[in-house]
Amino acid sequence: MPRPQGSADLLEDRRRRALALLDSGCSLNEVGRRIGCAAVSVMRWRDARRRGGEQALRVRYSPGRPPKLDRKQQKQLIRLLLRGALAHGYRTSLWTTARIAEVIQREFGVQYHRDHVGRLMHSLQWSPQKPERRALERDEKAIARWKQKDWPRIKKTLRGWVPI
Repeated sequence: MPRPQGSADLLEDRRRRALALLDSGCSLNEVGRRIGCAAVSVMRWRDARRRGGEQALRVRYSPGRPPKLDRKQQKQLIRLLLRGALAHGYRTSLWTTARIAEVIQREFGVQYHRDHVGRLMHSLQWSPQKPERRALERDEKAIARWKQKDWPRIKKTLRGWVPI
């Protein structure tokens, strides 16, 4: 059975209730049925209480795997990225997760998968950006002229409203 969802206080309360039922004379299996857990868990909690008292019933924090880059290196990575992709030898100024992974590998000797780089950047308060797609042949002056001359002539107007 997987560990139930809930705060640490709820899980500790569950353990205490199970041990109170056990102290009242219920069997391991009966306590497990009433609490909704395996009898082995009840036995583990009972043994932990015998070894360490009530303190042993506390839920321990599980920190997970330590990060590959420490805080100092993460700050240095942000400074490197703020210089821009062009400064790192890329042809465009667009940062992709694959490019960031290459910079991390080159600068820190740490290998990240490009999919995980997105999570790393999110934890550093960086959000993904999409560049605006513009045609290379785009003529800004012609567009401005069209917006000023042709667009007012062809756009729909509210019924009954006439431009002055």
